[in-house]
Amino acid sequence: MAKAVPQTLENHARIIPTFHMAVFGIFAINLLWSIYRLVRVPSVDSVVALLLAVAFILLAFYARVFALTVQDRVIRLEMQLRLKALLPPDLQGRIHEFTHKQLVAMRFASDAELPDLARAVLKDNITEGKVIKKMIRSWQADYLRA
Repeated sequence: MAKAVPQTLENHARIIPTFHMAVFGIFAINLLWSIYRLVRVPSVDSVVALLLAVAFILLAFYARVFALTVQDRVIRLEMQLRLKALLPPDLQGRIHEFTHKQLVAMRFASDAELPDLARAVLKDNITEGKVIKKMIRSWQADYLRA
């Protein structure tokens, strides 16, 4: 998928305006309106409306969390396969030591630099994804994300 702006560490986070702003914004307005109605005119209807407003926000939040969790599981599997194919024999037995956060962060590294990056991550016990991403010299874009 071609993009006008090349993906980098600074712009790789994916924001979908209609989901992140419009949907959550509408749900937030609905929640505030439901609270206002419950305070001004308490009734069974206003209680039900408030419960639905809370449920909509939870639904939107968990829909995003579930999609990202599945994406991270697929990335973990992809990275384990890449590491099996690319790591030298002395690191092959250590693939299980990577956390899923380390694997997700290393996915942007090119095949050529992945073995050295993996060695450094294990040697220095680097656990923070942002630090790992900053170590990548040849950024491999991932435009197919949830």
